[in-house]
Order: sequence, then structure tokens, then C-alpha cells
Amino acid sequence: MPLVDTKKMFKMAYKNGYAVGAFNVNNMEMTQGIMEAIVEEKAPLILQISRGAREYAGMSYLMAIINVAVKENPDIPICVHLDHGDTFELCKQCVDEGFTSVMIDASKKPFEENVAITKKVVEYAHKHNVVVEAEIGQLGGIEEHVVGVSMEDIAKHLTDPDQATDFVKQSGCDSLAVAIGTSHGAYKFKSEPKLAFDVIEKISKKLPGYPLVMHGSSSVLKEFKDLINKYGGKMPDAMGVPEDAISKAVKMAVCKVNIDTDLRMALTAKIRQVFAEKPAEFDPRKYLGPGRDAIRDMVKHKLRVLNCNGKAAECL
Repeated sequence: MPLVDTKKMFKMAYKNGYAVGAFNVNNMEMTQGIMEAIVEEKAPLILQISRGAREYAGMSYLMAIINVAVKENPDIPICVHLDHGDTFELCKQCVDEGFTSVMIDASKKPFEENVAITKKVVEYAHKHNVVVEAEIGQLGGIEEHVVGVSMEDIAKHLTDPDQATDFVKQSGCDSLAVAIGTSHGAYKFKSEPKLAFDVIEKISKKLPGYPLVMHGSSSVLKEFKDLINKYGGKMPDAMGVPEDAISKAVKMAVCKVNIDTDLRMALTAKIRQVFAEKPAEFDPRKYLGPGRDAIRDMVKHKLRVLNCNGKAAECL
């Protein structure tokens, strides 16, 4: 089947208590690892492309890889999503290039300006049957071009449920990324975070059936952190979002969970391991292959955390 948007995915996710995994991709190996996991687990999928990925790999290459995945897996609903688009022009370009979902992130701007920019993107995207994710509130940490608030200020920038309700009604966006205490990047927290589930609950009461999105939701898995550090890396203080907290959120109104850092760590950990154990190795296939396998296994695990394994058919 062709690329799809997220309307049916989110409707079924909200109804049945799960979230769709949104995985950032930068190259062929990452996409292949994700797809192998998705096919084995029979899960719906959102493939995210950031500005950094577009600059690194080129849009035509990324879309060609994704189109092969779509063609070879007609029983898997796949959405291609722009992650953290920061201007109307970028969102428009991605709509024109065949994306089925775009995110406009004007969360750092004043409320009225955020609404106006988001509404402009919504009006253009909806004319082309493309859905729009927006953001209100601010996450901490750093992820590519996204620089948020400091770790100490995360709690001060949580999404206000009343403001979120007004924002959705005024802008017309199809889903909303909310700040509930998560953070971008690998060095998210100094201690285990406590997510603001009350924010999710309050928004879901004000906007029943409306899909929310969790950004900054990688768990910075100990398995990969330990491997990276064992083989020359320096990530001793990296800490992510506990998976039990993610599992709780997806049983509420969270229908999409973004995962990026965990993918990078899985790939990097295995490459470092091969280089350390086989220093004479120079064949990219011999170190990218294990990295791809690690991504596959990690994504399979994440799909179970999100409870979306086995849900592909109902999202078609």
C-alpha cells in the first residue's frame, strides 16, 4: 500500500491503549533495522526525517530508501513525518515532496504567533491531505537543531492544559506534542525523571479522543551505554526516560512516541565493539551490519514497550 497519514493509526492507538513508534532515520542501515523489527512484530510505523537527516543524506536518497520499504511491505502502514519543522516554508516543501505528516514547531514563540504559524501550515497541509503535528510548552535538552530549556527549568515549562486546549481549537492541528517532563538528547536528567501524567490526564479530559505526542522519549538503554563506554566512549552520565513511565503514558492519551537517541546509541555501540575487537576490520558491511542488527532488536523491544506490536492490520 502507499504511504499513509496518522489519522487511523492514532484513532486505533487512542482506542486500544498503545502508541505508534516514531523512529528517526538518517541512512539505509537504520531504516532496514527498523523495518526488520516492524515486520517481525507486525506494527504500524512512523518514519521521521529531521532537518539534520535531510542535510546529511539528501531528501531524494531518504525517500528512495523509504519507498523501497513501502513497496516491499504492503501489509505495514507507514507514515513519513517531518520532525521539528521550524518554518512554514520547510513544512510546505516537505508536503510538496510527498510527506504524509509534518510537524511545525513554533513552541519557542509567543502563543499567538505559534497559533498563527501552525494554522498557516495546517491550511496548506490539509489541502494536500497531509496531517500536522504542533508543539506547545518546551522540552529541555538538545536534539539536532532543537535547543530547549535547561535541565533545571524543565518543570517550569510544562504544557498548560487550558492553553493546549485553546491552541488545538484555534490552530486546527491534528496532534500535539506536549511538554510533560521529557527531554531531548542522551544527557536528559541528573536523576530519574517523574513525568507529569496529570498534564496528560487534564488535556485528555478537555480534548477527549485527541492524540498527544511524547518527544524526547528515548530511554538511553544501559546495554548500549555500557558498550559505548567499554569500548572508548564517554557517556557515564547519560540518562533517559524510564520505560515503565512510557508504558503508562501510552495507556493514556499519548498516541505517538519519538525515539532517536536510542537508535544512534545502538548503532554506535556495535560499531565501537567491532572496531575494538577486530581492529583490522575495514569492511563497512562488517560493522554496519551488526549495528543494523542491534537497531532491529532494540526497536522490537520498544514496540512491546509501546504495546503496538501486532497492531499493523487494524491501522490499515
